[in-house]
Amino acid sequence: MNVFQGALLGLIQGLGEFLPVSSSGHLLLARFLLGIQNAAPDVQASYKVLDILLHVGTLIPLVIVFWKDWINMLRHPVKNRLLLYLVIASLPTLVIYLAAKVLFPNVGGPGVSGFAVFDSGWFLGASFLITALFLLLCDLISTRRPRSGKGVGPLQAVVMGLFQGIGMIPGVSRSGSTIFGGVLSGLDKKKAASFSFIMSAPAILGSLIMEGKDALDEGYFKHLELVPTLVGILVAAVAGYFALRFMLKIIAKVPMSVFAVYLAVIGIIFLVMQLSGSSLLPTFSAAAAIP
Repeated sequence: MNVFQGALLGLIQGLGEFLPVSSSGHLLLARFLLGIQNAAPDVQASYKVLDILLHVGTLIPLVIVFWKDWINMLRHPVKNRLLLYLVIASLPTLVIYLAAKVLFPNVGGPGVSGFAVFDSGWFLGASFLITALFLLLCDLISTRRPRSGKGVGPLQAVVMGLFQGIGMIPGVSRSGSTIFGGVLSGLDKKKAASFSFIMSAPAILGSLIMEGKDALDEGYFKHLELVPTLVGILVAAVAGYFALRFMLKIIAKVPMSVFAVYLAVIGIIFLVMQLSGSSLLPTFSAAAAIP
């Protein structure tokens, strides 16, 4: 990986983390287009580590933009229930993550279990279409329901946590699915988006801890070039800041269907190429995950 590729992947991560289009899905798509997805298994694993590090880059804008919320919830953990709701929201996500490990043990071959079975991109086209459906339903519910002054509560935290678990599938947008979960459970889009972005912080840290340790033990970090990786993280942080500000500004004004149409188009193109036997893409089968 060179500096240009690192910067490009960082840009994709920064924009995709907060725009409801799936950063993980677009990182996979970019690697297909760059011709670096079909590398040796250990090199592919290093790109998975890179994805985690780029996600860590997007923690920086979360700290900057929501710094008052972080300080307030840490100084007043009892009075300010946001911290409690973040814990509640993280539990369903953790349960889904562990359940996937049980339901998909080595489905994609040795060492490829849980949501890693989707990492080859074989389900990517379908995932984009699932996100598009979530966004269309989000708009449908928002327009047909009177404006609600309801804030985040235990129910919203649980529902959004469940959808965050679904968002671990590459191509299913974490922000898009959790915003849909928030709207589905009674929030307006702006409040759902704010909590969605804040709750991404513990999810990113959890992923770094759980998957980063495994990557360190397996020696996958040695395949990452230092300078391109650092450039990618920096670009992800800067792009993420502007994407986060942008989404908070337009979320109540711009319909989510704008993003849904985009995702539907690339999802259909991906599936057509995939089902027509394109050599660039994996076959539509979990067996494609086998190294």
